Amino acid sequence: MTSTPSARRQTPTPRSGASPHGSASPTGRLDPEIAARLKRSADGLVPAIAQQYDTGEVLMLGWMDDEALHRTLTTGRCTYWSRSRREYWVKGDTSGHFQWVRSVALDCDADTLLVKVDQVGAACHTGARTCFDADVLAVVPAPDADSGVPATDQ
Repeated sequence: MTSTPSARRQTPTPRSGASPHGSASPTGRLDPEIAARLKRSADGLVPAIAQQYDTGEVLMLGWMDDEALHRTLTTGRCTYWSRSRREYWVKGDTSGHFQWVRSVALDCDADTLLVKVDQVGAACHTGARTCFDADVLAVVPAPDADSGVPATDQ
């Protein structure tokens, strides 16, 4: 599912409804109804949050265009668009740390994907279980929900 070295150098920026590498799946393109709902960045990408399906643990953030989402939905494995390498990558193809897809959901604005996966091994390229373990920022704790303080951001 990766391109040849010469194709990598010539890979254009992905855009809505188009694949820089052509369709790798025999089933074709992303369902047009799903494609029509997606709100993409200027680069044609949608952030995809990978979450462990049974524990709720947030594992990583990747980027998908229409083709990557199509591949994810039709193969049962997470496919992402690498903004730095400018190519598709299937989680686990090189590392052996697979993400087996359990479900995919759009958020209420259709601008973010939540991909619930069964993660095998590390999710982070550093070898850590998640990409969010190493750099926890200090924060002033919010009051407990039972404290009687009214919610102000509703």
